[in-house]
Amino acid sequence: MISNWLSAALARRNIHYGWAMVGVTFLTALITAGTVGAPGVFIVPLQKEFGWTTAEISSALSIRFILFGLMAPFAAALLNRYGLRNVTLSALLVVVSGLVASLAMTKVWHLMLLWGVVIGVGTGMTALVLGATVAARWFVGRRGLVVGILTASVATGQLVFLPLLATLTDYYGWRIALGFVCMMLGVAAFSVLMIMRDRPSDVGLRPFGDEGTEPLPAPPPNNASIMAAALGTLRDASKSRAFWILFATFFICGASTNGLVQVHLIPMCLDFGIPQVQAASLLAAMGIFDFFGTIVSGWLSDRYDNRHLLFWYYGLRGLSLLFLPFTNFSFYGLSLFAMFYGLDWIATVPPTVRLTAQRFGPERANLVFGWIFAGHQLGAASAAFGAGLSRTVYATYLPAFFVAGALCVVASVIVLAISRPAPKVVAAAATA
Repeated sequence: MISNWLSAALARRNIHYGWAMVGVTFLTALITAGTVGAPGVFIVPLQKEFGWTTAEISSALSIRFILFGLMAPFAAALLNRYGLRNVTLSALLVVVSGLVASLAMTKVWHLMLLWGVVIGVGTGMTALVLGATVAARWFVGRRGLVVGILTASVATGQLVFLPLLATLTDYYGWRIALGFVCMMLGVAAFSVLMIMRDRPSDVGLRPFGDEGTEPLPAPPPNNASIMAAALGTLRDASKSRAFWILFATFFICGASTNGLVQVHLIPMCLDFGIPQVQAASLLAAMGIFDFFGTIVSGWLSDRYDNRHLLFWYYGLRGLSLLFLPFTNFSFYGLSLFAMFYGLDWIATVPPTVRLTAQRFGPERANLVFGWIFAGHQLGAASAAFGAGLSRTVYATYLPAFFVAGALCVVASVIVLAISRPAPKVVAAAATA
């Protein structure tokens, strides 16, 4: 296999194969992020072609966000049982199937079934837990940095794809743009097939930074029930106050990012006379800032109190959202918003992952984080539907942005209620 050859070639250059895993996971997450963000470009073209309202389209996206989130803890169990490569390939196949079928959709229920259910399940089969699992299995040193890099792939996906998709949609229509997304998902699937491996031991290595002083954790038994593993983890984690605080703050994180800005910023800019390509470029600019902000966040999370980092991230995000309606959507105002908002768009992920690992242990970290991420996507679904409803009923998106900004300020305060980490890893059932 090419992975064995690549591992040997990297070893001759004193490079750990874990960095190849980071590369292929980054590429996969980048392309998937472009898939998840694409509907924000397609809302207006779908309205013009089919006459669907913003609320109807937002309902389909809300279904996708909910399933994307609810799949996360089961995705962690699937990854543990069937392996990273098998689950990732299956997820990409499901997403491509849904997108190809949607090229022929004509009814709003087609949209809800394909973009809501099928793509929601497909993207949810990996979600952010794939990056968290790669970081936990393949890295002992630089784990926070790796989480930051893999999380930043979401921002990079927007940077690379959204302006391009907006241009393709303007010139050739949304179906051509969607076909391009399918082609890129095929590239990701081929890369996963060739390079991704499940564990360092598959290529004869220990995790990066592991000097061999600790025994390697045994893989989970193959006969473990997916449902029992996911629900058992929820039962244990729900006894912890830290879990519910992280769940609530990540709910607010989703409501103030994916469900609101990623879906509705482009159509809101159109309401203020800003062309679609220019609005997509604004999201790409946020992606540039977030790419660096999230990597720096990963570096900081290895060195500083993660609760304090989250306090600042949520607080600054809330202030930027409250500021947006007062920019008059001028070039200067939107540029200022893009910079401050973009710097911590998903910078909250590395501290949240580290707090999860500290409280619940590295072996269950991906399962517990899966449930916390479910909260993120429930928040995203609420914002996607709520903002679309606001636009349909009140002819403006602005109330949704005010509410999201206020919620972020609340999140910045309640995250400080998490107790300081104990010297030893706390068991999943312990109360933080």
